[in-house]
Amino acid sequence: MTEQTVIGGLPFCWGSRTYIMGVINVSPDSFSGDGQTSPDSALGRARQLAAEGADILDVGGESTRPGSEPVSIEEELRRVIPVIEAISGEMRIPLSVDTYKPEVARAAVMAGAGLINDVWGLKKNRGLAAVAAEYGLPLVITANQRDEQPAGIMPAVMADLENGIARALAAGVAEENIIIDPGIGFGKTCEQNLEVMQRMNELKVLGKPVLLGTSRKSFIGITLGLPETDRVEGTAATVAIGISRGADIIRVHDVGIMARVARMADAIVRRV
Repeated sequence: MTEQTVIGGLPFCWGSRTYIMGVINVSPDSFSGDGQTSPDSALGRARQLAAEGADILDVGGESTRPGSEPVSIEEELRRVIPVIEAISGEMRIPLSVDTYKPEVARAAVMAGAGLINDVWGLKKNRGLAAVAAEYGLPLVITANQRDEQPAGIMPAVMADLENGIARALAAGVAEENIIIDPGIGFGKTCEQNLEVMQRMNELKVLGKPVLLGTSRKSFIGITLGLPETDRVEGTAATVAIGISRGADIIRVHDVGIMARVARMADAIVRRV
């Protein structure tokens, strides 16, 4: 696997420990109810997550919850760019932009983002890979099954990631700048999500660092019968098991709590 990837000017040394990606939603219809309504509130959230142990912050302006309405490029730019500018103007913490639109990604990079997080894995717009290649930035490729109903979930996840990696490389993205995400919650049933979690170690054959985003997601709520506000313990279980199965980055809302979970899991799994 790639030994390290530079994000926002800082080295992320894979295998040394689990990195924490804190979530900053600037969409009013975020599934978790934590959407920030202004650059000032988002900056306050960024300060809090950094103090709690976040290694990187992921800024998104369009909700990824099932059934959410897509927003225009103009609206997404209006939501995201002032937030990235505000955070990058005050803090050195690396920033990620959660988008599948090349126009938004380019503007976000110019504003200070150092990573592009594509939850559609280059299915919606392959031009996103060209932006990442042009600026020499890392790109997260996500396995997203929302437009299909696969018979076998792990073969579908592996095919999605392999295709996404091939598209990124063809566009000129460097090998060390590709990160993969199995896409928990993206078009998968509760049972399929549980199966992907159980079989995450199969992703190792792809030789890429793995980002895992399970925080507060519906499969936890379905399994435990709990609303978004009561899924901390369930999220903690997925984080610990995910790390034991190869996760290198965990994308979470409750950074302080999950940083402690990750540190304990690392002590067991990585012996650090």
